[in-house]
Amino acid sequence: MDTVTEAELDELDHSLIQALMVDGRAPFSRLAEVLGVSDQTVIRRYRRMRTAGILRVVGLPLGHRVGLVESWLRLQCAPDAAVAVAGALARRPDIAWVTLNSGGTEIQCITKARTKEAHDELLLRRLPHTRRVTAVAAHSILRMFTGGPGHWRGIDRLSADQVAALEGTFDIAPGERLRLEDADQAMLAVLAREGRAGYPELARATGLSESTVRRRLDQLRQSGACFFDVEIEPRLLGFDAQATLMLTVKPGRLADVGAALAACTEIPFAAAITGAANLVAIVICRDNDALYHFLTERIGAMPGVRHVEVVPQLRAVKRAGMLMEGTRLVDPPQV
Repeated sequence: MDTVTEAELDELDHSLIQALMVDGRAPFSRLAEVLGVSDQTVIRRYRRMRTAGILRVVGLPLGHRVGLVESWLRLQCAPDAAVAVAGALARRPDIAWVTLNSGGTEIQCITKARTKEAHDELLLRRLPHTRRVTAVAAHSILRMFTGGPGHWRGIDRLSADQVAALEGTFDIAPGERLRLEDADQAMLAVLAREGRAGYPELARATGLSESTVRRRLDQLRQSGACFFDVEIEPRLLGFDAQATLMLTVKPGRLADVGAALAACTEIPFAAAITGAANLVAIVICRDNDALYHFLTERIGAMPGVRHVEVVPQLRAVKRAGMLMEGTRLVDPPQV
């Protein structure tokens, strides 16, 4: 199997990755036009990275728009148990973004349960009885400031005009929760494994015609029920410092600080949560020096921030949908 390392990803690879972050389902012809290369060049570069297991486009439901019960979990484990517990959590379809943090004894993850009963079963019965889990802290996600459809803007290879040419017309406005039909669930199950799956494959999975599938997927994106993400290990792109920030913010400044974090290119995810630390954010920087400057110059200058806990990330075990083996993405078990 072809392998790709950080040193072998060139300028065009980085540009293609950023373009897919803007629109993961953009046709190869459109990507080629924006990047100024041939269709075959884009296809060859994409397939090389996809086959090597370092990049995958995935289609995901947006939790709060489709009624998923989401929480940010912090689990403390015995030192010899964290890896096994993290692996078990990563194999669950209702758990995403599993990381080993701090000194290797803390696990962080996000629950995405379909019902409150399933969510409570995990928190009240399964996790407390998991061997060697010593503490569980669950924070409800109240408001997401960035993440989901808001693509990570840490890569800066494309011009503003190129980004504008790829950004979709899906102007998602706040609204009521949306109910996913059985066909929607079947389509999203395929897209969770391969976000660039063709319409014939989606039609076979749903039992709908290709034209109906195309129209329904556009409707789901327009309504904010689903979005497309690029799964890749940031270290392959030269970002070696990753951490979780647990911020305690004055309630009256929470919206302002959340918006300020969402505007930072270093922050791919930020959300208001319950608990003493009422805002959680993921920060990705080139190195520890860049992380230091971000904390002192950017976070330190935000009015209303009373306290910041910085929890370094040691390893990603699962991203939004894919498990991780080093820097390789692997398919989760079928359930």
